[in-house]
Amino acid sequence: MSLQYPETRAQVSATTSTGPRFTILVGGLVMLGQFAIGTYLPAFGSLSTSLSASPAQVQQSLTAYMLPFGLMMLWHGAISDAIGRRRSVLAGLALFALGSLVCAAASQIETLYAGRIMQGLSAGVGAVVGRAMVRDVASGATAQRQLALVGMLFALAPALAPVCGGWLLAWAGWRSIFFFLALLSAGLLGACWLWLPETLPPPERHVLHPIRLAQAYGNVLSHRSFVLLALANASVNMAIYVYVLGAPSFVTQHLGLNAQSFAWLFVPIVAGLLLGSLALFRLAGRVSPWKTIAGGHIVMFAAALVNLSLGVFHASALPWIVTALPCFAFGMMLTQPSLQLLALDCAPARRGLAASCYLTFQQVGNALLSALVMPLLAVSLTRMALGMLSIQCLGALLAYLALRSMDRSQSMNGAGGSGGGRGGRGGRGGRGGRG
Repeated sequence: MSLQYPETRAQVSATTSTGPRFTILVGGLVMLGQFAIGTYLPAFGSLSTSLSASPAQVQQSLTAYMLPFGLMMLWHGAISDAIGRRRSVLAGLALFALGSLVCAAASQIETLYAGRIMQGLSAGVGAVVGRAMVRDVASGATAQRQLALVGMLFALAPALAPVCGGWLLAWAGWRSIFFFLALLSAGLLGACWLWLPETLPPPERHVLHPIRLAQAYGNVLSHRSFVLLALANASVNMAIYVYVLGAPSFVTQHLGLNAQSFAWLFVPIVAGLLLGSLALFRLAGRVSPWKTIAGGHIVMFAAALVNLSLGVFHASALPWIVTALPCFAFGMMLTQPSLQLLALDCAPARRGLAASCYLTFQQVGNALLSALVMPLLAVSLTRMALGMLSIQCLGALLAYLALRSMDRSQSMNGAGGSGGGRGGRGGRGGRGGRG
């Protein structure tokens, strides 16, 4: 493709395709972070033996990835607002490929840590910048459909990654897993170099000036509707993560299964995510974003109630105890793309930075859940079910407050702020974001 960047938003809209190729590229970028986690999990034992490291030291390689991943999540979008989406993605993929090769060549645990840090610094660029790119080139029902399709691809990652890692481990050893990640990221790099367009014209970029950047972060994080939408999304994710983070206790302790039986939990959840994304794809343009959010919460609330009832009345473990989880995942996927679009529209001039902040809320919520809440919930099926229901209700309340905030902003802005009801275009994030 041509390296001549568009100069105006009109040129972006006229020249950028939002067809299958664009969607697959963005979906691949979003999946990369999940593959960086899931593919090497089956190799922990082999890593411990090969690198003469204790199991605890090998476990710390996950921390070496997650910590820089979380820290950089807040910056990927701001960097892409300054240098462009395409350059950010290409640089991130190159660094991820290099980090994967460092991991593959490791002869001691410290080298593995260094490679994992490089992967963590770069893996989040796809999740952040990819979402911003979708909103750069599409709006309304088209953007909903694009994010629904991206969600379908993303939902496959937690199921595919450990399977790929297990096959590679059995076939060629643990180093082949990191060579596979290097090859995957290099393939994405080549595909993005050839086919990924630049979606942010140079006139709409922002310098990385410390004061202006601080002002932009302040504008986005003080935008009431944006914060409520980000918290609503984080709550919905935390609700399903009660079972994702509690998987070891849920599968081995409460279901009485062995360590190879995690499919009993993850396959139903992934199936629900896929079906929910497909349903939203078909509903886009027919039903308003707020109606899909409301419908998703109704489905989640009903599923969480059934799940709690199964725990309270001690239903037989399998298959009944997992029947409500795919329904909950289905409802969750009805809410996610709509929440993302509404949140990013709160800061139309700073969508990259807004995407960073939005996903940082989600990461921080999951971290707090893991550190503070899961030790209290994982002790029983009833507590886990009650925790999921409570967090989902909190998410529904936050979404309702966001709707009220947008309605109030729209009424205050009058005809000039009509965008506020669809995502707060007239709010502070839109005016102050340019910095």
